[in-house]
Amino acid sequence: MNRDKREIRQSVLHTLSLLTQTDYQMQSSQMASSLYKESYWQEAHCIALTISRFPEVDTIPIIHEAWKQGKQVVLPRIKQESKQMDFYLIHHFSQLEETVFGLKEPKPSEATIQTPTDIDLMIVPGVAYTKEGYRIGFGGGYYDRYLPSFQGTTVSLLFQEQLVSSLPIETHDQAISHLLVPGGVLK
Repeated sequence: MNRDKREIRQSVLHTLSLLTQTDYQMQSSQMASSLYKESYWQEAHCIALTISRFPEVDTIPIIHEAWKQGKQVVLPRIKQESKQMDFYLIHHFSQLEETVFGLKEPKPSEATIQTPTDIDLMIVPGVAYTKEGYRIGFGGGYYDRYLPSFQGTTVSLLFQEQLVSSLPIETHDQAISHLLVPGGVLK
């Protein structure tokens, strides 16, 4: 089963790498615009997301919009030794540092840790998705371990190229509540 996930992950990431910068930016912008119209965005006070890296949907404009709207923004910091992650409240990008895997994560000394109950909306990253909301991520399992304790709303923003007909689903896998694609709401 892991081999299947690895092959799917590699195939989808390869396809995404072929997106032109223009298409990437345009489609990321379309998904962000769709997100802002959704009630779960409008009602959320605290939003969890990551600092994306190509070919993930661009989250920097989403973070700026959240701050502009007076929302709290929390970002994850992974703990490699325990394969867990914590979310930290940040108010500006200077509270970030580059960490393992080249990720930009909050500096614990400059940000405030948040509990899962503090977060209203989580924008969950991933590589491949089914229409039912099941996903495979980048292989670390961090979200698989975090999501069972999260009771808020989950949404993923994905390019059409990330949609697959099926995935090997395991007992711990949880479906994402809402999926947005460049054309609008998928789920």
